Amino acid sequence: MTGLVVAARYLTIVPLPGPARTSSDALGRAAPWFPVIGLGIGGILVVTERVTELLFPLLLAGLLTVTAWKLLTGGLHLDGLADCLDGLGGRDAEHRLAIMRDSRIGAFGALGLILLLLLEIAAVTELPPGVRAQALLVVPVVARATSPLLARLFAPAKSEGHGAAFGAGVGALAAPIALSIALVVAIVALRVLGLVVVAVSIASALVVTRFFAAGVAGITGDVLGAAIEIAELAGLLTVSAWSHLGR
Repeated sequence: MTGLVVAARYLTIVPLPGPARTSSDALGRAAPWFPVIGLGIGGILVVTERVTELLFPLLLAGLLTVTAWKLLTGGLHLDGLADCLDGLGGRDAEHRLAIMRDSRIGAFGALGLILLLLLEIAAVTELPPGVRAQALLVVPVVARATSPLLARLFAPAKSEGHGAAFGAGVGALAAPIALSIALVVAIVALRVLGLVVVAVSIASALVVTRFFAAGVAGITGDVLGAAIEIAELAGLLTVSAWSHLGR
């Protein structure tokens, strides 16, 4: 249960008791709990969507739901995506890492965040009522299950630092456990579509991680955060496409 609390304190803004800072290796050991935290996030999103849909027009309800989504996570993964996109303008791996460490947001990062948020708002708004709640429940689970897998498959950008410590803390069973949880939740909620969502989300996370990792010679916390955001978007778009083609 300590791992669950560690994961919740890092991945959300829920005010749980604990030390002011959590070591990266302890966070790595908590990685199997990541999809469980995703399930909690999804549950809150389902409630938010149901309430806002009753009170507001559909577009505004979708906007408020996505806003609650990003606020609940403290914008953690959005920050990682923006840093990774800004890093694309670097000359080499060291320069890109320096740009990614800069707290200021650049043009690439700002444009990427705007496009991603617009796509997510549109996707949530346009999902059929019969699958919207299920998608909001499943997508955060599957996206967070990718982190331990990526940490096991890719070397850290530096031999020392938070990324390396996190990767070292991720055990051999972390990825199978996390992915199994995500698969069960996806199948129960979406049946066959759940399998497709898991496959597309994981594939998207792998592709974007390989792309960003190639630029900085490994992965960082920002890369893992970017992968989660892309996996979530890919999951939403998969459900949307499936529903549209099935009409």
